[in-house]
Amino acid sequence: MTDLETLIAAELAEPADPRVVAMAEAIAARYGVAARAVLFYGSCLRTAELDGQMLDFYLIVSDYRAAYGQRWLATANRLVPPNVFPFGHDGLSAKYAVLNEADFAALCRPEASNVSVWARFAQPSRLVWTADGAARNAAIAAIAQAPVTLATLTPAAALDDPLDLWRRGFALTYGAELRAERKDRSGSIVDFDPDHYRRLSAALAAEPPASLPDLDARWRRLRRNGKLLTLVRLAKASLTFAGGIDYLAWKINRHAGTTIEVRPWQRRFPILGALILLPRLLSRGAVR
Repeated sequence: MTDLETLIAAELAEPADPRVVAMAEAIAARYGVAARAVLFYGSCLRTAELDGQMLDFYLIVSDYRAAYGQRWLATANRLVPPNVFPFGHDGLSAKYAVLNEADFAALCRPEASNVSVWARFAQPSRLVWTADGAARNAAIAAIAQAPVTLATLTPAAALDDPLDLWRRGFALTYGAELRAERKDRSGSIVDFDPDHYRRLSAALAAEPPASLPDLDARWRRLRRNGKLLTLVRLAKASLTFAGGIDYLAWKINRHAGTTIEVRPWQRRFPILGALILLPRLLSRGAVR
């Protein structure tokens, strides 16, 4: 392993709340031999607050056809990854995204057409369930690419502090998706666990990533792709995520301080309801 992979492996192996582990095991059990790994990440990992929150997981599978009994779900996951599903276990609520091992690895690399996976896994995460050692090693190798991708795609500039790279990089990723969080959210992620990012900076210094040409053009494409993909995923989630529009409203209210109420007709026609709601949210600055 490289120094970076060793660091990532150690952080992924740090213990998680037993309720998180039990939920991960329950998610994996739904997919039988297709399940390869379950990762826990996001705000609930940072704050250790679980009750009354929506936990975030990624389920890594071997193959979409093997994972699903319904062909259309496998096709949807392949064409517009990931599929996202709600899940409840032992009084906790969660959502989990499904990717196969090949897509997960590809979406952590600089060539990815959107930021959604590598931006999340450049942040701390926990590997809370694996099928075997090969699955564990594959997850470590994929996740180790995520901070490399952020460093590669963040324009070089004078840095007063090693943390400035991560603050700048996450600010760019937040601008490449439709997000409800406050404008300072990208910086607060770094400030929540600065030692994590200092360790990443030290590991990257041993093997500096190669810079890419014309980063401005790359970020224009990432912003265009990311915001369009957000809308496409929203439409797809209306088919796979029961109560998805209520979750969307809850998240926007929580992060943007709004008081959005979902009307009954919007639950019946979630795609139409979300599309009508979106311009109002943009005009108010609730999503960016």
